[in-house]
Amino acid sequence: VKTDDGQSIECKIKGNFRLKGIRSTNPVAVGDRVRIILNQEGTAFISEIEDRKNYIIRRSSNLSKQSHILAANLDQCMLVVTINYPETSTIFIDRFLASAEAYRVPVKLVFNKVDAYDEDELRYLDALINLYTQIGYPCFKVSAKNGTGVAEIKKALEGKITLFSGVGKSTLINSILPGIETKTGEISSYHNKGMHTTTFSEMFPVEGDGYIIDTPGIKGFGTFDMEEEEIGHYFPEIFKTSADCKYGNCTHRHEPGCAVRKAVEEHLISESRYTSYLNMLEDKEEGKYRAAY
Repeated sequence: VKTDDGQSIECKIKGNFRLKGIRSTNPVAVGDRVRIILNQEGTAFISEIEDRKNYIIRRSSNLSKQSHILAANLDQCMLVVTINYPETSTIFIDRFLASAEAYRVPVKLVFNKVDAYDEDELRYLDALINLYTQIGYPCFKVSAKNGTGVAEIKKALEGKITLFSGVGKSTLINSILPGIETKTGEISSYHNKGMHTTTFSEMFPVEGDGYIIDTPGIKGFGTFDMEEEEIGHYFPEIFKTSADCKYGNCTHRHEPGCAVRKAVEEHLISESRYTSYLNMLEDKEEGKYRAAY
């Protein structure tokens, strides 16, 4: 635990924390604000976890009915994507955004490897940035390799707790915080030789009073229960348009008087976003969204 006056103190959890409605393998997570009771040895007990404004969970890797809290109290998430080498599909981006909406975590999209694209790819990149900016997701163009756009990212991290996710995020984090890789390795081995690296999140201070949370191995958050009629709520532009649908419980597939399908036909809602929405509905039907615990 890092205290308000900047000390780091080795802490244990006092007693059993039963969190309201979450069966979790880790009651306390990176980003939690806690109260501690110091003891003579200079270590401490965590006596209380303060209420979280949000958190992100995923299915625990070993206990199917338990979840694992990856991080709590996030101000934003930066999703690092590439339009080639390899391509991040819009379906993946949209699932991630919908899941983050469900967790109430604002997302900024970071388009990486801009140094590697040809003219057509750059045009496609600008079209995507245009699409997501209009929906309300801020976008950045960067090259972690040659440093383009990294200054803007640093600025956006100031005073905020930011979770990084996506492909190639390590290279980007490294260009923001040089030497972080060696630090990460040391901390992991110091804590616990047998620690499951995929569930080990860490928080690093960045300039301007912010923090970066690096969560290894998170590919997206689709690990919670979404009701079929809820999925559209997590696509802001679909949600907004759905107010004009003839039926309140419209799934925007085949119902008469559907304002969303009309908006797609008129290019007011992008086809790629609508496809992602349908893709998530199909998953729901096949039971891929397992119930949350």
